[in-house]
Amino acid sequence: MDTLIFRNGHRVTRLAEGRDDDGPFLRLEHRIPRPERQAGSHWHPALAERWTVQQGRVRFRVAGKDIDAGPGETVAAAAGQVHRFRTDSPEVVLLHEIRPPLRHWQMFQLWRSLDAAGRTTRNRVPRNPLAVALLWEYQDGYLAGVPAALQRIVLGGLAALARATGYEARCLAGSTRSRPPH
Repeated sequence: MDTLIFRNGHRVTRLAEGRDDDGPFLRLEHRIPRPERQAGSHWHPALAERWTVQQGRVRFRVAGKDIDAGPGETVAAAAGQVHRFRTDSPEVVLLHEIRPPLRHWQMFQLWRSLDAAGRTTRNRVPRNPLAVALLWEYQDGYLAGVPAALQRIVLGGLAALARATGYEARCLAGSTRSRPPH
């Protein structure tokens, strides 16, 4: 199991990755120390996500419906459904399944690398637009409320620039470490 630790204490552990009768999957565990926004409104054209709250409270919005989930409750977002969520209590433990996983684990690795290098804000938003574009590309989805074609042009173009200039490789160089440098 690989664990990524962010500066704010959020831990993301890769529990399993593989294929079963329903196809390829990635299973993660999130340990989130304090209430805060986790993901803004977005959607994925090809992948579906499912979260099971193990501890604490999480507020989801999926396809326009608000869902307040507690221990033992599961919430799902199918491909194409706009979703967002925030933790509403301290010490949340959340199981997260992604099908198919596409580049979700790589997204968390990149994000953690940026965070460990101090290249994100207090809310874990990358400071560099090239990093924002790479995370957008790795998440295999779209921000809600912004035309997908515009995102492909602007963010896709910036992600291509990040690769062409070597910025992506420099960011990923530290992503294989599982713990922040001391």
